[in-house]
Amino acid sequence: MRKVQVQGVHHITLVGADRQTSIDFWEGILGMPFVFEQPNLDNADESHLYFDPGDGRLITIFTNETRTPDASAVPQTPGCVHHLALSVSQATFRQIADRLDERGITHSGPKDRGFMDSIYFRDPLGFLIELASYRFEPPAGISHGEVMLEAHKIRVARGDYNIQEIHLADAIEALTLGSRRSLSDDRSPKNPYR
Repeated sequence: MRKVQVQGVHHITLVGADRQTSIDFWEGILGMPFVFEQPNLDNADESHLYFDPGDGRLITIFTNETRTPDASAVPQTPGCVHHLALSVSQATFRQIADRLDERGITHSGPKDRGFMDSIYFRDPLGFLIELASYRFEPPAGISHGEVMLEAHKIRVARGDYNIQEIHLADAIEALTLGSRRSLSDDRSPKNPYR
């Protein structure tokens, strides 16, 4: 028996209401360029809109002009998607609450997740959106996931409840030590201020 090895998220498709509501939300609020449209090839009554979230992947929406937006919260029961998290820079993150407030959009306010900052709000169809910003940059050639794995190991070894910035900093140091060569035999911390 062998795995079917995936290599990343190709795209995510959501069921939308009418076309303009999707364009106004995904491009008009979240700034994702509207890059492609064609019929839903499995349902001739629907259109298939494609938006570029900025990482080379796509968010796509099935729309139908007979559907109207319903802002009631979508189900978050087993088998349902809880939320969609989108990446933003720290500079953008610090502006989100004000920019949502300008539009009268209810939101959670900033949330401290230890390794990232988050803010939550619902789209016009009641779907929960998270805008998230990492608090760290991984070393060159190392992914965020590898830093998270190493930080998890450090956190568990120390008996800490949840991940914090110290775990991330120590993980980045350990990963740099393991992935970057040096002429020094002893790469332990030193104090040159004697």
